[in-house]
Parts: sequence; structure tokens; C-alpha cells
Amino acid sequence: MDMKTILLFVHVTCFAAWFGTVLASLFLLRTLESRLTETAESAVENGFLLREFIRLETKVADVAFIGVVLSGILLASLFHGWTFWVIVKSLLIVLQVALTMGYIIRAIQPLTYPCTLESFRNWYKLFAISLTMFALVLCVTFFLL
Repeated sequence: MDMKTILLFVHVTCFAAWFGTVLASLFLLRTLESRLTETAESAVENGFLLREFIRLETKVADVAFIGVVLSGILLASLFHGWTFWVIVKSLLIVLQVALTMGYIIRAIQPLTYPCTLESFRNWYKLFAISLTMFALVLCVTFFLL
């Protein structure tokens, strides 16, 4: 295998891992929704489970994100070039991280459990932001690059 193929493999694998962590979090939160919005006794235990999962998930997502960025920079620098659409894709990834982190700080970190169903829906808004940005990046990648 040549270097370009290896870098593409790393880039796609890291992107899939990053996307997978988001989906795994979505599925876990969907499963825990009733337990985090109802009784105080189950919410404490399940809140701890959620925080522990997010802590571990963040480690995986961080490694995957760094892999996406580094392999993307190498691919652009060595093989593809810094075209307009490569820059657009890069800016979309930066925007995704900024929007996601901003929303986490504003709406997710203040949550305490048990919480109301309306407050819990902030999680779903976070996933809507993240998944929309993933879709935009994929559209640029597959249709415009």
C-alpha cells in the first residue's frame, strides 16, 4: 500500500470513530432518558453512569478527532492540495467543534439529574447540531471534493 491509501484509511477510520462516539452517546441517552427525568434515586445512579460514559467517550472522540485533523492536513499537504473545498471542509470541522463545545457549555453542563423532560431535550439539540455538521462535512467530501 502506498502512503496516500494509508492516510485515507486513517482519515476515514478516525472520522467513523468520531461519528460513532456521537451515535453511541445518542443511543445511551435515549436509553437513560426516563431514568434521568423521573425519580431522584435512579437519576443519581444513572447520572453517574452517564458522566462516566461521557468521560470515556470523550477520550475516544478526542483521539479520533486528532486523527482526522492530522491525517487531513497530511492528505491536503502531500496529495490533494489546499483547494477551496478542502478549506471549506476544514472550516466546517472547526465550526462543528465550536458549535458543539459552545452548546455543551451553555446547555448541557448546567443540567442536573433528575431534570425535566424539556431540559433533557437539550441533549437532542446537541446531537442535532453535531449530526447536521457531520452531514455537511460528508456532503462536501463526497460531492464537492
